[in-house]
Amino acid sequence: MNNEGLLEEFKNLDFIKMDRRTFIKAVGALGASLFLQTYKSDIAKAFNGLPETKVLWLHGVMDSGCSISMLDGENPDILEFLQLFNLNLLYHEVLMMQQGIFVDGQLANTSDLNSEVLLEEILENERGYVLIAEGAIANGPHGSGKYMVLGGKIYKDVFERAARNASVIVAIGQCATNSGVNAAESEISDLMDHRGVAFTLEDPSKGIVDLLGIDTPVVNINGCPAHPDWVFLTIGAIALGKIRVPDDLPEVLDRWYRPKVFYPPDHTVHDNCPRRGFYDRGEFETTVGGPKCLWKLGCKGPYSHADCALRHWNGHVNFCPQAGSPCIGCVQPGFPDSTRPFYVEIEDAGIVNTNLDTIAGVAIAGGLIAAGAHALRRTVLRKPEEKEGTTEESALERTGGEK
Repeated sequence: MNNEGLLEEFKNLDFIKMDRRTFIKAVGALGASLFLQTYKSDIAKAFNGLPETKVLWLHGVMDSGCSISMLDGENPDILEFLQLFNLNLLYHEVLMMQQGIFVDGQLANTSDLNSEVLLEEILENERGYVLIAEGAIANGPHGSGKYMVLGGKIYKDVFERAARNASVIVAIGQCATNSGVNAAESEISDLMDHRGVAFTLEDPSKGIVDLLGIDTPVVNINGCPAHPDWVFLTIGAIALGKIRVPDDLPEVLDRWYRPKVFYPPDHTVHDNCPRRGFYDRGEFETTVGGPKCLWKLGCKGPYSHADCALRHWNGHVNFCPQAGSPCIGCVQPGFPDSTRPFYVEIEDAGIVNTNLDTIAGVAIAGGLIAAGAHALRRTVLRKPEEKEGTTEESALERTGGEK
């Protein structure tokens, strides 16, 4: 359905009375731009008289890539997002104007100019905020957390205080959700011991909240970096009460705590890739720059669960395979270990232990139905844990339908 059709379908709905399923359907179908274009005035009315939602945004071990991704967001940009959803951003060290310990040669011992004082006041006095966690949490060496120290304070301790006082933790980006590259196999990974919030790579027993005994609900927005829409619309839904925490989370999230609407268990990046037709015909690129399927160049799209191919990036105009880069599976819990080497065909053994070159040749020479060969590949290539959510119930959750 085109944009005009989507707008026509949703514009006459009563936003205030919209239930969770319909809200999620609208978010998934319209994306941030059309969603806000359709309901901007209704959202403002919904917040009329309601208290603001306070947001504490912390940065652990990361490169600030997710913050930069949020700054690149359009319709809304980050300022419009904060204003529209009545959010009070208490702390974000990348965006703040605080100057440090000294300002113009004088000690700055107030929260107006000293970010360390501001953070301490927040941790001491605020409760019930949304904690946005960007970046991994260092647990090493030997459980001390001293590999990440901010202003003389161990970040692990800062995170623990913030997490215990929050109403929900929204982990954004692969470093926060699963520790990402920080936990990748290396000679020093065990010593550094970087943890994700609820998972470290695919291991829930190594999430920092489990280690610290924190029971605050967690929502993961995976990706390296996370898409602005995924972050903005998730936090907006929580602020609006369209997703009630923690009551709705078991239905809204997948087993990795990701919103199903953005990371659908029964849909992959590959499904809507503009190069998909070449894949079905067994036509693959072996060098960069061509228009055909990028499978041979290491594309992980067939088992990466996200709506990138529908939502697009950079103002909703493009995404990695469309721009010529193979999908590297950055939304997957085991990234990067589970998807590297990035630019090498990962399933060298191929379908049922048959080389993919042979299968492609047979498919063409034998005139096999392309869809059948594609279905066979999907069955074999998807990891067992990624087959969840293909039931009627999960399909209803994605579409907002009723049984």
